Amino acid sequence: MFKKYVFLISVPILVLPVFSSPTAQASSSPHRIICLSPSATEDLFAIGAGSEVIAVDQLSNFPTSAPVSKLDAFSPNVEAIASYKPDLVILNSGATKAESVRLALKKLKIKVYFESAPNDINGAYKEITELGSLTGKGLQAQGLIRKMKSSIKKSVESARKKSTVSIYHELDDTLYSVTSETFIGRVYKDFNLLNIADAAAKADSYGYPQLTPEYVVQSNPEIIYLADAQYGTSASSVAKRPGWSSLKAVTNNHVLSLPEDIPSRWGPRLVDFYQFVAKSIASVN
Repeated sequence: MFKKYVFLISVPILVLPVFSSPTAQASSSPHRIICLSPSATEDLFAIGAGSEVIAVDQLSNFPTSAPVSKLDAFSPNVEAIASYKPDLVILNSGATKAESVRLALKKLKIKVYFESAPNDINGAYKEITELGSLTGKGLQAQGLIRKMKSSIKKSVESARKKSTVSIYHELDDTLYSVTSETFIGRVYKDFNLLNIADAAAKADSYGYPQLTPEYVVQSNPEIIYLADAQYGTSASSVAKRPGWSSLKAVTNNHVLSLPEDIPSRWGPRLVDFYQFVAKSIASVN
């Protein structure tokens, strides 16, 4: 479960060529787009390019109007993709044999946007900008970015803590977490929250260390965020773990289920993630 969850947030970064202006791109904008990235799917629809999207992968569940298909983002199949006759494919660089898939599509003269998961929010804005250029929606992309920046700024300014508040973000019930150097971790860092996983960063060179129950108990976080709530983990099940019932987060009812998907995506719903965190820390001294 964990490996699949982090797939789209911990992949190598590949530099994409700089695109020309939105005006220059408009005349050659794609009209048959296949998107094999849930985050990019959200971006495309948010900038008004949704009508050009003919198929998305099985995990692209937002917006609900997205044309979900059986195409697999994790193990993309060239023949299946080509059968749609696309003129642009959004392919994540962390997919199985991603480079060979990209080259195969190139041989078929199908344009590929080779997406890399961003390290921070600026990387998310960069992808929105590039998708805007590719689809002739450059102005809409910049408008979306401005709205996101404004909303996120308001959330951070309204709730950022001056005193230390410790948090634990749980990816799955084997206690994998995220440090402040990851995309997710930087959201918490923006609110000046103390991430207990940071001290265990050396346990994993990618920023996703596996913590021990004893370590979490000793760290005694004030807030616990459950990214695995969709798999059945809850405040009550956390409280039943040996030694966890006395944690500050448990005794103060600050074990929170994160909205499904939102923390693992870097599209327009990042705003929702920031707003959720802002609201969750409002009652913590």
